[in-house]
Amino acid sequence: MAHNQEVDTEAMTRRGSLAALAGAGALALAGCTETESDSGGDGGSGSDSSDSSGSDSDSEMSSDDALSGSINIAGSSTVFPLMSAVAEEFAEANSEVQIDISSTGSGGGFANFFCVGETDFNNASRPIKEEEQELCAENDVEYIELIAATDALTVVINNNNDFATEMTVEELSQIWQSDAAELWSDVRDEWPDEEIDRYGAADTSGTYDYFIENVMGEDGHTSDYQATEQDNTIAQGVSGSEYAIGYFGFAYYFQNPDELTAVAVDNGDGPVLPSLETAASGEYQPLSRSLYTYPSTSSLGEEHVAEFARYFVSQTTNEDLVAGDVGYVPATEETQQEQMQILEDAIEQAQG
Repeated sequence: MAHNQEVDTEAMTRRGSLAALAGAGALALAGCTETESDSGGDGGSGSDSSDSSGSDSDSEMSSDDALSGSINIAGSSTVFPLMSAVAEEFAEANSEVQIDISSTGSGGGFANFFCVGETDFNNASRPIKEEEQELCAENDVEYIELIAATDALTVVINNNNDFATEMTVEELSQIWQSDAAELWSDVRDEWPDEEIDRYGAADTSGTYDYFIENVMGEDGHTSDYQATEQDNTIAQGVSGSEYAIGYFGFAYYFQNPDELTAVAVDNGDGPVLPSLETAASGEYQPLSRSLYTYPSTSSLGEEHVAEFARYFVSQTTNEDLVAGDVGYVPATEETQQEQMQILEDAIEQAQG
């Protein structure tokens, strides 16, 4: 099933437009359209095609020098709102560049698009896996890894749930592991004898992989849950079910803080709520994580792709955009400089 939807951006705040973009997967901006589709085993996907006027990332260009071409991006639903926000900014000055962004999950993006040479970037909420590296190598796809931001992976419960507002990592594991607790009272005796209603990331998602690695470990992930690549679907499921629990990237909670209750996670030093501050300080463990984008080296040989990549890295320290609009922790100046050097070296190699 696929559908297109237009959104009047002039009537929306930036935060509101990003929330609609992440949830409905549809936004029109300066000729940039986003669509959402369901395909294969990847769950839903949202895509964004941006047309914008030609200028480089730092200064206006004459019409004779306008950038033009297409950029195809797939991957993480967690990175999706950040990449889309940057694309929106880029679109304001580069109307001849068409950008298509699909929310396919980190693994879905690597396996089905990036490592088979179909996309220019892959967004990821965890580092590329060895088998994905091998697939890229088999198809002569070279790439670099760029850090985009820091996320506080967020566990959420229904607002009417007043008993599970704090949980240990072990209790989270009991709820989500392959041999999962069926009732809330199976986790703590004093909790209700009610079935746990679970909503979470699909197995194509880097968030799914990260949650297993850092919460359940070898116990794996239960199959008894509603799996999706659309984080807004998780939010809707949890908000509509009193005994539900879910998890996704912090940006989705940040956009809708009144609809859900975030769980304070106790990793042994007391419960800590997810926030920009606790993610940046390292207090929120083990669910603080780096977010990435992987540009293809060959794609960086095209000037419009190289300029978009430069612009993306330049925006990773933009607190208003990364933290204020999207809800992630911006990169430090030092990290940004390191990432820009990695990028410039790759561009020189590709265009040399």
